[in-house]
Amino acid sequence: MNLKKYHVLALVFLWMGSIGESFAQQPAKNPGYTNKNPSYDGIGKVYMGREISFVMGFEGMAWLERRSREQEESVSLAIKNLPVSESSVVADIGAGSGYYTFKIAPKVPKGKVYAVEIQEKAINYLKEKSQELGISNVVPVMGSEKSPNLPTASVDLAIMVDVYHELEYPVEMLASIRQSLKPGGKLLLIEYRGEDPEVAIKPLHKMTVKQAEKELTANGFKLVQNGQFMKIQHFLVFEKVGE
Repeated sequence: MNLKKYHVLALVFLWMGSIGESFAQQPAKNPGYTNKNPSYDGIGKVYMGREISFVMGFEGMAWLERRSREQEESVSLAIKNLPVSESSVVADIGAGSGYYTFKIAPKVPKGKVYAVEIQEKAINYLKEKSQELGISNVVPVMGSEKSPNLPTASVDLAIMVDVYHELEYPVEMLASIRQSLKPGGKLLLIEYRGEDPEVAIKPLHKMTVKQAEKELTANGFKLVQNGQFMKIQHFLVFEKVGE
């Protein structure tokens, strides 16, 4: 073979190899998402066999604050069973009107509660309500669709109450939440029971334990508690694994 031609081919193969290596080092542009024709109340985006639902707008605040919610959802039991101490840092992701946020705050008087929202109306409402109630350990945070925008290794417990099923980017959000959790930090999902047809909630706004565990396990979490004390919801505590 002509020596000059050999050198050219060698350079081409080296170049191709370096390109392949660089692609291998980059995260996938589409981490397991697929698309379909949207079903009722869905966005048509599918993750691990589950279609993601629409996000409930802040206009639905009245439903979050309804008087019957305690009776229907055993909220006090959920608050009582939170794995926190008085100095814990909690992140209420998708805090909405702060229904859970302002019930958690008294349990962590030496800690704080990050109330994370992606809607400016909600952030403004949370700030105003904190001032109105005289609560100083609630910190409203403007998050995004892919990140709660929290400090690294700062959170003991992150919670999502009827929120996870609405995340448009669950993989990216879970990665960001893991980064914000301290070693041994936990993530609590409270979701309407998808296994129970008697739970009168739209299908895409419910989740089964099997589906939740499948998705969280694939993203660096393990299920450490399946509390079964709530009337119509799951109380699923996950712990981050690895670093």
